[in-house]
Parts: sequence; structure tokens; C-alpha cells
Amino acid sequence: MRKGRDRTVFQRDGEWFNKRNDADKASSRHATQREAEAAAKEMLKNQGGSELTIQGQNGRFRSKDTIEPGNDPYPPRDREH
Repeated sequence: MRKGRDRTVFQRDGEWFNKRNDADKASSRHATQREAEAAAKEMLKNQGGSELTIQGQNGRFRSKDTIEPGNDPYPPRDREH
């Protein structure tokens, strides 16, 4: 997996953003975290999969998952997704 495809969903000034980790600007802005997460997952699926990291409202990382068709060499044992 290429790290350049990884994305992060985060909140700033009351809006939720979907941003590629190597980009300067966010790819999309949304009213809710759920909308931003769905947009990020769809973009990752179209790009061949990679890692999606989600920050909570407090700025702490709350979730990290490999989006298909990405290949996670060490899949987590949790059943979050």
C-alpha cells in the first residue's frame, strides 16, 4: 500500500473535512462526521484502497482502518468495521 493515498477525517470550525494525508487542502467538507467518513471511504475504494484515520471531536484519533481493496498485512483482531 502506498502511504500517499491515506486519508484523515477531522473537524475544524464546526465542519468535518476529508483530507488526503499528503495534500495541502481538504478533498471535501461536510456538515457531519458520518458524511465525511462516507466520502473518504468512497474515494479510497476508487483509488484502490488504503488507510483511513478518523479523529473525534476532541482531536484524538478514535479509529484507523484499511479500506478495501487495500491489503492490510497485519489485520486487526477487533471487529470494529
